[in-house]
Amino acid sequence: MVKIREVELGDFPLLLAPMEDVSDPPFRAVCKDNGADMMYTEFISSEGLMRHAHKSTHKLDFYEYERPLGIQIFGDKVEVMREAARIADECNPDVVDINYGCPVKNVACKGAGAGLLQDLPKMQKITEEIVKACKRPVTVKTRLGWDDNTKNIIEAAKRLHDIGISALTIHGRTRAQMYKGEADWSLIAEVKNLPEIKIPIFGNGDIDSPQKALEYKERYGVDGIMIGRAAIGNPWIFNEIKQEKFCQFQTSPKE
Repeated sequence: MVKIREVELGDFPLLLAPMEDVSDPPFRAVCKDNGADMMYTEFISSEGLMRHAHKSTHKLDFYEYERPLGIQIFGDKVEVMREAARIADECNPDVVDINYGCPVKNVACKGAGAGLLQDLPKMQKITEEIVKACKRPVTVKTRLGWDDNTKNIIEAAKRLHDIGISALTIHGRTRAQMYKGEADWSLIAEVKNLPEIKIPIFGNGDIDSPQKALEYKERYGVDGIMIGRAAIGNPWIFNEIKQEKFCQFQTSPKE
């Protein structure tokens, strides 16, 4: 049983990624009905929450049937992120998630999202303050690094683990790659295999079929898989993966 602290997710959970302008309540409902084990809100601006901007605050809304669910926030200021996390925590989600992976220019190049992969001490400080501020488990989604020359996910994972996050999702690309090229899951596996890592490690990137999901499960040993773009237009991919897994355990009838 995979757990994010006391939140039970099953033996090999399938997570719906937080996607801006996609992961709204109607889409989450469809994915939940089609087998998603855990879901996240669209990412929410910490600055927007502090200003009580409607565009940000309405993303905090969710329904009980969506559980387990995480509220994801992003930003680059320690104090603002701490207070935004506290606001999210008071909405009683199952987890508060921090976005350290968004690669888009107006987020990453302003020092938020994947931009914090260029400043691990600041990433560590923000996360530490959020862990202290929240009653719920705090989780993180990030990438391998900023570019091919700075794939620092091993160090980032160790720092985040040591300050008390409850789970880590890793997208197998750098910020420089955006969503191009092939995701490298080998570094995700390295994080999972670190003896000091005692929290669930979820892999993300390029999972677009049931066969690939189970192949990567066996090859890389992650605790679960997060699916993003492949669920757009195909929300039943979650149940397809589960059915494929079930079929693998069935023995063929003997003649």
